[in-house]
Amino acid sequence: MVVPGPARRRQPAARTHDVEHVAQQHQVDAVVQQTLAAFGTVDILVNNAGISWGDIPEQYPLEKWQRVLDVNLTGAFLFAQAAGREMLKRQFGRIINISSVSGLVSLVQGPHYVAYAASKAGLLGLTRELAGSWGKAGIRVNAIAPGFFHSRLADPVLPLVEPLIRETNALPRIGAAGELKGVVVFLAADASNYITGHTLAVDGGMTVT
Repeated sequence: MVVPGPARRRQPAARTHDVEHVAQQHQVDAVVQQTLAAFGTVDILVNNAGISWGDIPEQYPLEKWQRVLDVNLTGAFLFAQAAGREMLKRQFGRIINISSVSGLVSLVQGPHYVAYAASKAGLLGLTRELAGSWGKAGIRVNAIAPGFFHSRLADPVLPLVEPLIRETNALPRIGAAGELKGVVVFLAADASNYITGHTLAVDGGMTVT
């Protein structure tokens, strides 16, 4: 999600370019350029595209691995690169990468999503590297690592993991609708101006137990 700058934000919303594949550089560049044409600046980027494919590592299809990495990690890099170039010109920007607790911990009993876990761990490294590279230019880069929330991606596995969450989480429940939005707003707002390169886990305490 590319967020326009404040100077023109009050104008009627303009439809930007549809992205068929976030790992296609020309499509990513088109989104950023159309956002600039419609609104003038890009202040905030939220990298939240994500897919998954489940299988045990020893029989994981290479084409599925590549597809998951392309969308979850390469796409985030391309959007950060394209938006970052514009942010560097203004010496201001906020980038928020949506990772996952799967990038921090593994569920020994499954389900197993090796490419998803690898891509989400990669996002954490990307976040730190961009934060270190662009901090002096006024660009903050942070990540959010959600636990389990209801979504099209997570709902198929919730019956498998919810009993464990209720047994071991400090807050023993699935995340509720709306509990991620405020975290994104916080990391995009001036209230977090001294935070960069950080991964904020929103997981009900899953990663501290």
